[in-house]
Amino acid sequence: MIGHLLDWPLVQRLFQLGALATRGMTLGVRGVALDARGRICLVRHTYVGGWHLPGGGVEIGENAIDAMVREFREEAEIVVQAADTLRLHGFFRSTAAAGRDHIAVYVAPAFTLLGPKAPDREIAQSNFFALDALPEQTTRATLERLDEIVHRRPPAATW
Repeated sequence: MIGHLLDWPLVQRLFQLGALATRGMTLGVRGVALDARGRICLVRHTYVGGWHLPGGGVEIGENAIDAMVREFREEAEIVVQAADTLRLHGFFRSTAAAGRDHIAVYVAPAFTLLGPKAPDREIAQSNFFALDALPEQTTRATLERLDEIVHRRPPAATW
Protein backbone atom coordinates (compact mmCIF):
# COMPACT_ATOMS: atom_id res chain seq x y z
CA MET A 1 0.00 0.00 0.00
CA ILE A 2 2.77 2.47 0.91
CA GLY A 3 4.56 1.78 -2.38
CA HIS A 4 1.45 2.94 -4.25
CA LEU A 5 1.21 6.13 -2.18
CA LEU A 6 4.80 6.98 -3.01
CA ASP A 7 4.04 6.82 -6.73
CA TRP A 8 1.80 9.88 -6.46
CA PRO A 9 3.17 12.97 -8.22
CA LEU A 10 2.26 15.11 -5.19
CA VAL A 11 4.42 13.01 -2.88
CA GLN A 12 7.29 13.18 -5.39
CA ARG A 13 6.95 16.97 -5.59
CA LEU A 14 6.87 17.31 -1.79
CA PHE A 15 10.06 15.22 -1.58
CA GLN A 16 11.76 17.55 -4.10
CA LEU A 17 10.53 20.67 -2.30
CA GLY A 18 11.77 19.30 1.02
CA ALA A 19 15.24 18.78 -0.45
CA LEU A 20 15.15 22.26 -1.95
CA ALA A 21 14.10 23.85 1.36
CA THR A 22 16.84 22.14 3.32
CA ARG A 23 19.66 22.29 0.78
CA GLY A 24 19.08 25.23 -1.59
CA MET A 25 21.00 23.42 -4.30
CA THR A 26 21.21 19.67 -4.49
CA LEU A 27 23.94 17.43 -5.80
CA GLY A 28 23.16 13.90 -6.85
CA VAL A 29 25.07 11.06 -8.43
CA ARG A 30 24.15 8.35 -10.91
CA GLY A 31 26.29 5.40 -11.88
CA VAL A 32 26.83 3.34 -14.99
CA ALA A 33 27.76 -0.27 -14.28
CA LEU A 34 28.13 -2.47 -17.34
CA ASP A 35 28.78 -6.13 -16.54
CA ALA A 36 31.08 -8.50 -18.45
CA ARG A 37 28.19 -9.36 -20.80
CA GLY A 38 27.65 -5.67 -21.65
CA ARG A 39 24.43 -5.38 -19.64
CA ILE A 40 23.59 -2.21 -17.73
CA CYS A 41 22.35 -2.09 -14.15
CA LEU A 42 19.10 -0.17 -13.73
CA VAL A 43 16.90 0.35 -10.71
CA ARG A 44 13.22 1.06 -10.22
CA HIS A 45 12.44 3.19 -7.17
CA THR A 46 9.34 2.97 -4.99
CA TYR A 47 8.80 6.74 -5.02
CA VAL A 48 9.24 7.73 -8.68
CA GLY A 49 8.33 6.00 -11.92
CA GLY A 50 10.64 4.50 -14.52
CA TRP A 51 13.96 2.70 -14.64
CA HIS A 52 17.02 4.74 -13.67
CA LEU A 53 20.76 4.42 -13.26
CA PRO A 54 21.56 3.69 -9.60
CA GLY A 55 22.22 6.81 -7.60
CA GLY A 56 20.96 9.38 -5.16
CA GLY A 57 21.85 12.45 -3.19
CA VAL A 58 25.26 13.44 -1.90
CA GLU A 59 24.99 13.73 1.88
CA ILE A 60 26.44 16.57 3.95
CA GLY A 61 30.14 15.90 4.54
CA GLU A 62 30.32 13.33 1.74
CA ASN A 63 32.09 13.77 -1.59
CA ALA A 64 30.46 12.71 -4.86
CA ILE A 65 32.66 9.64 -5.38
CA ASP A 66 31.93 8.31 -1.90
CA ALA A 67 28.23 8.94 -2.49
CA MET A 68 28.36 6.96 -5.73
CA VAL A 69 30.14 4.06 -4.07
CA ARG A 70 27.48 4.10 -1.29
CA GLU A 71 24.56 4.36 -3.72
CA PHE A 72 25.83 1.48 -5.89
CA ARG A 73 25.94 -0.71 -2.78
CA GLU A 74 22.61 0.44 -1.32
CA GLU A 75 20.59 0.32 -4.52
CA ALA A 76 22.10 -2.56 -6.49
CA GLU A 77 24.46 -4.61 -4.28
CA ILE A 78 27.35 -3.40 -6.45
CA VAL A 79 30.73 -2.99 -4.78
CA VAL A 80 33.13 -0.80 -6.73
CA GLN A 81 36.55 -2.45 -6.67
CA ALA A 82 38.41 0.84 -6.19
CA ALA A 83 36.63 4.16 -5.65
CA ASP A 84 39.48 6.05 -7.32
CA THR A 85 38.78 4.19 -10.58
CA LEU A 86 35.31 5.68 -11.00
CA ARG A 87 35.37 7.82 -14.14
CA LEU A 88 33.33 11.01 -14.29
CA HIS A 89 31.24 10.95 -17.46
CA GLY A 90 29.59 14.32 -16.99
CA PHE A 91 28.04 16.90 -14.74
CA PHE A 92 24.44 17.85 -15.52
CA ARG A 93 21.93 20.47 -14.42
CA SER A 94 18.50 18.98 -13.90
CA THR A 95 15.59 21.13 -14.99
CA ALA A 96 12.96 18.80 -13.51
CA ALA A 97 12.26 20.60 -10.21
CA ALA A 98 13.54 24.09 -9.49
CA GLY A 99 16.48 23.97 -11.88
CA ARG A 100 18.94 23.98 -8.98
CA ASP A 101 19.67 20.27 -8.95
CA HIS A 102 22.94 18.91 -10.34
CA ILE A 103 23.87 15.33 -11.14
CA ALA A 104 27.33 13.83 -11.56
CA VAL A 105 27.39 10.63 -13.61
CA TYR A 106 30.16 8.13 -12.99
CA VAL A 107 31.18 4.98 -14.86
CA ALA A 108 32.43 2.02 -12.82
CA PRO A 109 35.09 0.15 -14.80
CA ALA A 110 35.32 -2.72 -12.32
CA PHE A 111 32.89 -3.94 -9.70
CA THR A 112 31.61 -7.01 -7.89
CA LEU A 113 27.94 -7.90 -7.69
CA LEU A 114 27.20 -9.27 -4.22
CA GLY A 115 23.95 -10.87 -5.30
CA PRO A 116 20.43 -9.91 -6.25
CA LYS A 117 19.14 -6.78 -4.52
CA ALA A 118 16.13 -7.51 -2.35
CA PRO A 119 13.31 -4.96 -2.66
CA ASP A 120 13.16 -2.47 0.19
CA ARG A 121 11.38 0.81 1.03
CA GLU A 122 13.42 2.69 -1.61
CA ILE A 123 14.21 0.15 -4.33
CA ALA A 124 11.37 -1.86 -5.86
CA GLN A 125 13.65 -3.70 -8.29
CA SER A 126 17.26 -3.80 -9.49
CA ASN A 127 18.40 -5.73 -12.53
CA PHE A 128 20.88 -5.89 -15.42
CA PHE A 129 19.56 -5.42 -18.96
CA ALA A 130 21.05 -5.83 -22.42
CA LEU A 131 21.48 -2.42 -24.03
CA ASP A 132 19.25 -3.49 -26.92
CA ALA A 133 16.54 -4.78 -24.56
CA LEU A 134 16.03 -2.01 -21.99
CA PRO A 135 12.72 -1.86 -20.12
CA GLU A 136 10.05 0.23 -21.82
CA GLN A 137 9.89 2.59 -18.83
CA THR A 138 13.60 3.49 -18.94
CA THR A 139 13.76 7.25 -18.42
CA ARG A 140 14.75 9.65 -21.17
CA ALA A 141 17.76 10.93 -19.21
CA THR A 142 18.99 7.38 -18.60
CA LEU A 143 18.71 6.57 -22.31
CA GLU A 144 20.57 9.77 -23.22
CA ARG A 145 23.43 9.07 -20.78
CA LEU A 146 23.78 5.51 -22.08
CA ASP A 147 23.81 6.76 -25.67
CA GLU A 148 26.57 9.26 -24.80
CA ILE A 149 28.68 6.64 -23.05
CA VAL A 150 28.24 3.78 -25.51
CA HIS A 151 28.81 5.97 -28.57
CA ARG A 152 31.50 8.09 -26.87
CA ARG A 153 29.55 11.29 -27.43
CA PRO A 154 30.19 14.40 -25.34
CA PRO A 155 27.75 14.75 -22.45
CA ALA A 156 24.88 17.20 -22.72
CA ALA A 157 24.69 20.15 -20.31
CA THR A 158 21.28 19.30 -18.88
CA TRP A 159 19.80 16.13 -17.48
